[in-house]
This record gives sequence, structure tokens and C-alpha cells, in this order.
Amino acid sequence: MMKLEWDTKTCKELLREYQPAQYKGRKLHFAGVGDRDVYNITAPFLNEGELCIAGRVEARNSEESEIIFFTCTDDVWTPRLDLPTFQLQDPFITKINGEWIFGGVKLYFDSESPEKIMGWKTVLYRGNNLRELVLAATGPWNMKDIRLTQLSDGTLGVFSRPFGIEGTRAVIGFSILESFEDLSETAIIKAPLFRDQFLKDEWGGTNEIHLLKNGFLGVLGHISYTDEEDQLHYHAMSFVLNPWTREKSPVKIIATRSDFPEGPAKRPDLSDVIFSGGLVRKDNNRVILYVGASDTEAHYIDIEDPFTKYENMAFSK
Repeated sequence: MMKLEWDTKTCKELLREYQPAQYKGRKLHFAGVGDRDVYNITAPFLNEGELCIAGRVEARNSEESEIIFFTCTDDVWTPRLDLPTFQLQDPFITKINGEWIFGGVKLYFDSESPEKIMGWKTVLYRGNNLRELVLAATGPWNMKDIRLTQLSDGTLGVFSRPFGIEGTRAVIGFSILESFEDLSETAIIKAPLFRDQFLKDEWGGTNEIHLLKNGFLGVLGHISYTDEEDQLHYHAMSFVLNPWTREKSPVKIIATRSDFPEGPAKRPDLSDVIFSGGLVRKDNNRVILYVGASDTEAHYIDIEDPFTKYENMAFSK
């Protein structure tokens, strides 16, 4: 069983423990979007027998984003023109009861100052196929990183990420609902919080969830902080959760911006930022991790599977 027997470590302490990847990651190449950037992608997923990636597509000087589904030919990802696009940021996708659950972040702009962002909401779509996705739910005002997963008994695990709770920047919450039909803004707000993962001036969130063989949840996320010069630092992290007892492993950094090729940044303060998009588990205790880099590019890297050591632990409910 996992036990809560550690002290919360700062992001800088976790970085000192982190062993950089042996080989640097590689850049994904996109075409068919003009001069816009593609970043903050999902991991590849199989749709009707074809590998797809959903990516955030955006002009370098804008926050007005479009999510596009891409397919790959000869190592180049191009838009799948028969699939819908969405005026959202930061896509994520999973399946619940065999049905696609797709989401992203909708920005709300000031009508008088179009470049001024007033707030945002996570929006969720559902459908038996990607061509027929329909709006199904919205998250609370100004909450990103809402993620869903089906648990081993068929119920729904919901991760939240509220801001400003008791002086914190942002923390992760988790709750269990009977089904997707029980999902609501109120249910998301009421998700009990983990208060021992980040310091108050740091923050993190859930990006993707993997149901492990023993019923635990392998969580891919990010851990972040702002330094004294207002530079942002986002790193890929993971932890494992027993959803029934809420016991969990410590947060572990699994990749940093320096593990990937150098490239441009959307703004100077984003040069040390990666945003965990998703990972694909392999049979050799390795995973392929997909990330957005510096809000301009998408990369992938082969690293050790962060969930394997927990997958054979005893399960209790």
C-alpha cells in the first residue's frame, strides 16, 4: 500500500533529484496550418483505425486558438479536414464507456478590448465518434486542468484544479461520481483537495490519467513556479493515486524543457515551459511523452515509465 510518509518537496528540490533524460526529445512537424504554431498537443490516439493528435493551433502574437485534429504521413502531421475544429485551447481526450470525451479551454474576451482576457472555462464534448461531438458539460469559471477517467468499477474519477484556496496558487482535487451524467460545475467544485503536493507559491495540474492494471490511477501532470524575475518554470510530473483510499505517491518530475531541442518561445517568460500533453505506455517499461514547448512547438521523448513500480502494488477499496 502507498503511505503518506513524506514531506512536500519544493519544485527546486525535485529538480535537484531529477536525472535528465539520456537522449533529447524530438520535435513534431506540422503542415497545413499556415504560419501558425502547433503546441500543447494530446498524445496520439487511435480513431477509426488511424492515429490522430489534437493540437492547439495559434498565431505567435495571439491567444485566440483553434484545436485541430491531425493525422501523420511520412512524419508530418496535417489536419484531418473531415473532422471538426474547436475555438479552444489545450485539448485533451479520453474514452468513457466507449464514448469519446473531448475537451479544451474556452477563453472569454472583453468585447471592448478584444485582446483582454476576462476569464475561461473548461468545456467538454462527447460523442460516439469525433465527427459527432456535442457539448456536454462545462467546468467552473477560471478552472483549467479538469480531467476525467473511468475507474475499474465503471464509476467516474474527476480531477479538478481550483485557484486560490487558502492562499495557494492552485491545487489538485479528486472525486468519484457514479457516471458522466452526474458531472456538473458544483460536483467539480466540491472535489476534495490534495493539500500536500505543492507549496503555496507553486502550482500544478492533471493533464492525463492512465488506469493501471491494479485499479490505481497513473497521473501525468505539471508542476510550476514563478521565479524572482517573473519567469515561468513548468515541468512534467507524475504521481500514482489509489482512488478509493486517496493514498498517493509523491510528485516526481519526469521531464524538463532542457530535455528537448531548443526553440522559440511565445514570450520571453515562457522559455522554460513544457506542458504535458499525454504519454503512450510501451511494453518495455518505457513511455513516449508528448509535450508542448514554450507555447510554440510540440515535442516527444522516450523515458522510463513512471507508473510501473506502482502497478503491482496491492489494491484496496
